[in-house]
Parts: sequence; structure tokens; C-alpha cells
Amino acid sequence: MPALTPIAEFLDATLDVANIPDYSAALNGVQLENVGDIQHVATAVDFSTVSIEGAINVGARLLLVHHGMFWGGVQPITAHRHRRLWMLMTHDVAVYSAHLPLDVHSTLGNNALLTKRLGLTASGGFARYKTIDVGLSGESDMPTSVIAQRAGDLAKEFGGTLVATPFPPDRVTRRWGVCTGAGADSESLAEAARRGIDTLIVGEGPHHTGVEARELGIVVLYAGHYATETLGVRALGGAVAERFGIATTFIDAPTGL
Repeated sequence: MPALTPIAEFLDATLDVANIPDYSAALNGVQLENVGDIQHVATAVDFSTVSIEGAINVGARLLLVHHGMFWGGVQPITAHRHRRLWMLMTHDVAVYSAHLPLDVHSTLGNNALLTKRLGLTASGGFARYKTIDVGLSGESDMPTSVIAQRAGDLAKEFGGTLVATPFPPDRVTRRWGVCTGAGADSESLAEAARRGIDTLIVGEGPHHTGVEARELGIVVLYAGHYATETLGVRALGGAVAERFGIATTFIDAPTGL
């Protein structure tokens, strides 16, 4: 069975971690080492007590997450933070986190997989961050209601509910943009307007984006931060399992958001 190092090297290379910019709290890569071999990998959207317990219960010795151990910034290791670290070290579970490198991957990424699930074909990028496009965009002649139905099915599958800004039942989406997670903000709406995007599919966004979108003639489909980011970690776990001949389990811990 493989140790952590070759798995981490495979993940670093596959996701091009060294060259993808990200927020400082993301700290992509190995966040906690273990000692023994790894026969089972668990995946989860968020680093949490639930995901740690899930990993331990299935016998995993590696937990792959999208939002890592330090997402909340520097904090004292007390109370639940201490318990989480104690559980990981007691059961020899390593933690590897991949945020934007997983969002942008062309086949394993959240945005690529969400686009595929919606039945859309990308022709360009969207949601510019520093030197990269986090999301995707493309042309379509699909009824907006069909896209909304598919996005709603994904949201429901993972404990959420689709929220959509109003649109007429006969509306057709001609140009779309996708950005999973917290994909709706004033910058992304302004970018959508510049690019002529009429439908934006995201995970979540603040209330004001719903108001602003209507002013810009853009329909926003909020399919859930959690739901839209279950796609990448599950695919990444599958890639690791296939490459190293080990088992993988997705730990589902919906937030409702």
C-alpha cells in the first residue's frame, strides 16, 4: 500500500498546485501528515468533525478536502479544534486540501464537472482571479428552465434548494457562465455583463447580487455552495483510488447552503 508521499506528489502534479494562485488560508497540499500506509482515502467538501469521523469510520488514512484545516484563519487549538486534531493524530489520518486548483482542473474540477452535469459545453473561461479563470463560460440555445431544473436536482441531491432570480418560462439561455461555490459577487456580475452572459450558475451569493442581476438582465441560479463543490472531491478521490489501487469513500456532510 502507498504512503502519503507518492499520493501527495501525484495530487500536486495532477492539480498543478504550485502554479495555481489561491487565497492564503487555502494552504493547498498536505496540511497534516500521517505515519503509516494508506489503503483507503476519504473525500469531503469541508474539513469538519463530521468529515473526520466519517474518514475514521471507513478506515481511511487520508482525508481529501476542498476547504481545508485553516479556512477560518489562525485560531487557538482549543475546544472542537483540539478534538479534531486529536482524532486525526490518534487514528493516523493525513489531510490534503485543494481549493482553486480543484475548482479549475479541466476534467476533475468543480466547474468542469458542473458544466457537464448541466449539459453545457464550455468555450471559454469566467470569474477571473489574478492569473486564472476560476469558472467557465459558453454559448447555448437551452431553455433557462431546463438548466434550472438540472441545477435544482443537484442542489436537492445534497440537501439544498435551488434559488433563482425571476425569469419568464419561455426564456432561452444564449450565453452562460459557471462558477461553483461563492461565485456571485459584484465583480462576477460586472464581468458577466461585459462578456454578454445572460445566465450565471453559481453556488451562492449575497442578497444584493440578486437585485443587481435583474438590473443587468442576468438570471442567476444559486445551486448551493456545498452541492456545487461535491463534484470535484469525489472525482479526485476516484482518480487517487484508480492510480494507487486503493478504496475511496465520499463523506457527505451537507450544510444546506
